[in-house]
Amino acid sequence: MQKKYKLNILIAGQTLLLLAVSLGVLFYFSHKALKNEAMRDAELTLESTVQNIDNILLSVEQSTGNMYCDLLEHVDEPERMYVYSRELVESNPNIVGCAIAFKPGYFPGKDLFMAYVHRRAFTTDIKSDLVTTDTFTDRPYTEQTWYKDPMNKGWMGWTDPLKGEDTENEPLVNFCLPFSDKSGQRVGVIAVDVSISQLSKIVLAAKPSERGYCVLMAKNGSFIVHPDKEKLQSKTVFTQMNEGADHSVLEAAEAMLSGQSGMKRFCMNDESWSVFFKPFKRVEWEGRSDWQLDWSVGVVYPDADIHSVHNKLLYLVVAITIVGLLLFFLLCGWLVRHELKPLSLLTQLTQRIAAGNYDESVSATNREDEVGHLQNRFRKMQDRLKEQTANLENETMQLHEHSDELRAAYGRIEENDRMKTSFLHYITNQMAVPAESIDRSVTTLCNNYHDISKDEIGKQVDNIERKSDMLVELLNHMAHFTDAETGKEANHD
Repeated sequence: MQKKYKLNILIAGQTLLLLAVSLGVLFYFSHKALKNEAMRDAELTLESTVQNIDNILLSVEQSTGNMYCDLLEHVDEPERMYVYSRELVESNPNIVGCAIAFKPGYFPGKDLFMAYVHRRAFTTDIKSDLVTTDTFTDRPYTEQTWYKDPMNKGWMGWTDPLKGEDTENEPLVNFCLPFSDKSGQRVGVIAVDVSISQLSKIVLAAKPSERGYCVLMAKNGSFIVHPDKEKLQSKTVFTQMNEGADHSVLEAAEAMLSGQSGMKRFCMNDESWSVFFKPFKRVEWEGRSDWQLDWSVGVVYPDADIHSVHNKLLYLVVAITIVGLLLFFLLCGWLVRHELKPLSLLTQLTQRIAAGNYDESVSATNREDEVGHLQNRFRKMQDRLKEQTANLENETMQLHEHSDELRAAYGRIEENDRMKTSFLHYITNQMAVPAESIDRSVTTLCNNYHDISKDEIGKQVDNIERKSDMLVELLNHMAHFTDAETGKEANHD
């Protein structure tokens, strides 16, 4: 059992190592590819954002240009200026206000003249009420940026955002277009208001990611597009540094305002962010002025959003890997058990055979692998062992039979030896008396030959003769017994 687990762990470990190396390489290149894809997506989002913003600006420029051509024909009609302002605001939902301001004293009896029409609360709702007035903020319009630069320098274009005291509590960006009278002398300025808040809503409606957003920054560091209304109200991005913003925010802002394209990382709210930025360039159209704004557009992503796809892929791959490893481990365990089951049974069988159960039989198998070959060869070996064991048993039985026969013959031989010994003892005992009698008679004759009578001599001689006959008869019996025993042994052999 432990060997199976070790084999499973070995297979799973090697597979995990190979998988880890493969996933490491995959994650490295996928992270690199996703980073490049994020850069491409950011560039596409930047292009889309620039085009979206420029479309709004272009629509305002075209609407103003259309009015401008007609206004030149009626520049000496002050009351008509209110009509132009109203019609321009009504014709374009992106426009929240229009001011037509003349130089001081242009109209007789009027020092300053400005026809200003704007939507109530500067909303982009077409159905909102229009407010007509001849002032903008508490200062004379001749002191305001949107009038001074175009009037004095003949400059036309978009101003940097007007905030705070320069607006009526609503951040605005103005398209300024100076105009001249029929003599060619510059006499006034058309200023068209676009609400920064409404512009931000339009641009930010298309979110680049779940928490990402677009920003548009003027050359002075003021936000034109930003999801945070408080930042739209603040003067510039640099004022945030006084509010405890991270120094990396200033570095990112400076990089954007430098007129470069690229990517910068910064820290905000204890989270890492990235901004992809490029200069805002107006699309060139026939009849459109070729001047460019010193604005910079950027797409801001939290790093978590940039790598969210990669992280989701990582989590998915890790989950699939874990599930796959579990299934692989279970499958390996099942395959190992299935493949080693015959070997386990064979091991148990050999243990029983080793314990003395020689009648155990190994079944044949059709497996073509090593285990199958081992099982079939072990079966052949067992058959040969059984055959040899049977032969040994037969030889053992024969040896036992021969041993019994030899034991019986040996018993008979011992019995014969005892009988011979007893017979010899008996004969010897029987021969001792005649021999002693003969010895005494001979001794008497030899020692008393001259002193005994003839009758005594004859008596001793007769005694010797009788005893000699008895010895001869005993020896004949012994010879006959010996011949008989020799014949029995010869017949037994």
